Parts: sequence; structure tokens; C-alpha cells
Amino acid sequence: MAQDFTAAMKDMMGAFPVDTSAMTDAFKTQASLSEKLSAVALSAADQSSEISAKWTKETLTKLSGVTKAQAEPADYAKAMTDFASASAEASAEYMAAFAEVAKKVQIETVELVLAAGKDMSDETTAAVKKATADATAATKKATSK
Repeated sequence: MAQDFTAAMKDMMGAFPVDTSAMTDAFKTQASLSEKLSAVALSAADQSSEISAKWTKETLTKLSGVTKAQAEPADYAKAMTDFASASAEASAEYMAAFAEVAKKVQIETVELVLAAGKDMSDETTAAVKKATADATAATKKATSK
């Protein structure tokens, strides 16, 4: 006597339904995290390009003093020394500005990852509780027949 396995599989799968909402929520959380991390990266790139442009403009302005004709040969050495000194000061200032941007990116990234981890943990806990409840209900239903 041949058994109808299709009907048996259908009954078994119906007894243990699969809830895809947990996967949908995980995808949404991941997409949201990616969007926020991209915003942090784009903001840092914008700030870094502004710092670079300002540094370049300032350097070119200071360089004009070096290119001016001087009355005495010693004045050329003084102009170069002044330029080198001003450039060293500017370098320290602008490198500190870049460090601040990097620090801000690091802090924001850690905060976002920690928040996303908490969200994912909460979603996982809720999904496990729901799956346990569904499986328990399905088992009770299957055993009560």
C-alpha cells in the first residue's frame, strides 16, 4: 500500500510554520546600520576635504612671501625660515584637526555598532521566544490529535 508522502509533508510543515519576520527585521536593522555608517564616513570625508583645502590655500598664501623679490640675499633666507616656521605650526594645527575628525568617526562608529548589537540581540531574543512559543503550540496541537 503506497502512502501519500505529500500530504504527510504538508501536514508536518503546517504544524511547524516558519516566521520570516525575524529575517526581515534583521535585514532592516542591517540596512539602517549601513546607512548610518555611510553617513558618518561621508561626513568625515567632507570635513577632511575642507581641512585639506584650507591647509592648501593657507600654504599657498604663505608661499607668496617666499617668491617676492628681496633687497638683500639674507632676506631670502629669512623669508624661507619664516615660511618653514609657519608651515610647521600649520601642520601641527591641521593634523590635530584631522585627528579630531578621526576621533569623532571612531566614537560615532562604536556607538552605532553597540546600538545595532543591542537591537539585534533584542530582535534575536524576541524571535527565539516567538519560535519557542510557536513550536510549543504546534507540538501540543500535533500531540492532541
